[in-house]
Amino acid sequence: MGHPISVDEVLTMMNKKSGLLGISGKSSDCRDIDDLAEHGDENAKLAQEMLIYGIKKYIGSYAAAMGGVDIICFTAGIGENNADLRARVMEGMEFLGAKIDPEKNNTRKEAVISADDSRVTVCVIPTNEEIMIARDTLDLVTMGHVRG
Repeated sequence: MGHPISVDEVLTMMNKKSGLLGISGKSSDCRDIDDLAEHGDENAKLAQEMLIYGIKKYIGSYAAAMGGVDIICFTAGIGENNADLRARVMEGMEFLGAKIDPEKNNTRKEAVISADDSRVTVCVIPTNEEIMIARDTLDLVTMGHVRG
């Protein structure tokens, strides 16, 4: 019948040992995955491809649910810092009217990276998770709950 596992073990497996780490077998950090893939690691290449495929699926499903898109925004660590990933995600998105300019995409700053003839605005917006945590903490301390 097998060895029963605890809820904590399941959560650890799902949150810490799957995804990029589970596929690559080496790391959950995109910077490591990119480096490994660049040096020929096939599992890292697969992890990259699966990540890109997953992001494309999200964009496509939201575009279908909303009847199109006006803007595609890349944010957080991966979206802000990985021009190659953004370019690979946007490959084939022309059917949505979305195209990036390779020169504009070569950035790590807040920027519009869409091509001049793109009908959809594509941009990079940095996040500041620390300030959000600080604001939520302040709300909890002063109001007893987080604004929502």
